[in-house]
Amino acid sequence: MKALMVYGGWDGHEPKQTTDIFEQVLKDEGFEVRVEDSMDVYTDQDYLHSVDLVVPTWTMGEISKEQSQALCQAVFEGHIALGGWHGGMCDAFRSNIEYQLMTGGQFLNHPGGIIDYEVNIIDSEDPITRGLSDFAMKSEQYNMLVHPSNQVLATTTFSGEHGNSEYLAGMIMPVVWKKQYGKGRVFYSALGHVATDFDVPECKEIQRRGLLWAAGCLEDAPV
Repeated sequence: MKALMVYGGWDGHEPKQTTDIFEQVLKDEGFEVRVEDSMDVYTDQDYLHSVDLVVPTWTMGEISKEQSQALCQAVFEGHIALGGWHGGMCDAFRSNIEYQLMTGGQFLNHPGGIIDYEVNIIDSEDPITRGLSDFAMKSEQYNMLVHPSNQVLATTTFSGEHGNSEYLAGMIMPVVWKKQYGKGRVFYSALGHVATDFDVPECKEIQRRGLLWAAGCLEDAPV
């Protein structure tokens, strides 16, 4: 199995450090991993179609029309799968609607910044979340636009107590989901603001399993 990891964009999300964590995770799972700090690799169609999984870690920034079309088409046609976390995947290229359709969501805000909140597992049968229980995070609680086609695996509930967010009180927000984009598998977790977030065992395990699911390595596998 081959994985391509592409990092860059806003440094506040520690794109290199978080990429490093899952580069090692994927290598431990037997993947051949290539890491790039330029999106030009997306336009190498022969190489891109030889890869099983693409992991983007690129917050905000801009993606060229050629890069975006190449990536989205490769996922849509089922040549590759896509998996990622937090702003590195779903706060990228804010003006690129097709990219947002592919990923299934787009960041809006995180009231209060770094706060304590709970992640609730809502699908205990899915191989990505099987055997896991609700858990606590101290990080950014993402408020997002999400696509109704997403298969949501975990959620969080806003208290309305942080950052003038009374209007969000009681709102349940998807945190972890998987979906199809055409023939391609896509996985996303809103967790993982910085590398130390993955010190939370459930946060790291969900991401590990999600990447494996996207690459076709996890379905119906024992956990």
